[in-house]
Amino acid sequence: MKIEITGLNKVYSNGKHALSDINLSIENGMFGLLGPNGAGKSSLMRILVTLSTPSGGSVKIDGYDLMKERGEIRKMLGYLPQDFRFFSNLKTWEFLDYAAGLAGLNSKITRRQKVDEWLEKVGLFDARDRQANKLSGGMKRRLGIAQALIADPKIIIVDEPTTGLDPEERIRFRNILSELSQKEIIIILSTHIVGDISSVCRDLALLSNGFLKFNGSPEALIDKARGHVWQVQVSGIDYDLMKEKYAITSTIPSADGWEIQLVAENFAYAGAIEIEPNLEHAYVYFMESFIDQ
Repeated sequence: MKIEITGLNKVYSNGKHALSDINLSIENGMFGLLGPNGAGKSSLMRILVTLSTPSGGSVKIDGYDLMKERGEIRKMLGYLPQDFRFFSNLKTWEFLDYAAGLAGLNSKITRRQKVDEWLEKVGLFDARDRQANKLSGGMKRRLGIAQALIADPKIIIVDEPTTGLDPEERIRFRNILSELSQKEIIIILSTHIVGDISSVCRDLALLSNGFLKFNGSPEALIDKARGHVWQVQVSGIDYDLMKEKYAITSTIPSADGWEIQLVAENFAYAGAIEIEPNLEHAYVYFMESFIDQ
């Protein structure tokens, strides 16, 4: 499987440029789409799942042209939008059975087996007979995850999938995606939560204001932040000054004030220690470096 995106543009009727000349090649495995709200992530995904038409450029998915062979592409897709909704008058298992039917699982026996399998995987089996609209926010999100994956799609696209999930649920979801990524499929995970990317994705793209700012491995992004992350102990007064000037990623109160970690192009302060960056540091550094551009 391979997705080839060439010179992709999206301009809305109000003149907003949501995507500007995006070029990406996405192959089997987990691919992270990272960026702040409004970066263009949702616009890109809506194009990939054929819910929106690009203003220019081309997209080919497994050799199929997105503009000419949308039906063939839709057969490959599993999609979880950020604003996932469902029919509230259905029980949990009934909704998942309905979603499986829409995805092409025509055998009632096969559908029931798949429904039970995925309800178990996302931790909803005991809630299978509850009305879907009576589920908690996190449980509804898990139901959305199940409907996206139930038909074994070749391409899985999920938009902010861990919104509303508690830490245990987030770990469960990551484990599910990690298992799936071992197959010959593409999983595109879009999020502004860096932790969702760092533990599962081998390749990522970083979007900002509709532009592609970085494409490569998490390790390559982290490498760009080396020499730009510090840890330092500061007083309360200095902390107030620093948070106005620098991108602070961690703040821990201490007996003498605050222990902070910050990202900056250059930093000089008594007692400051340069530390090894993680992906969150790298993301902040990379985004900050484009603020005034």
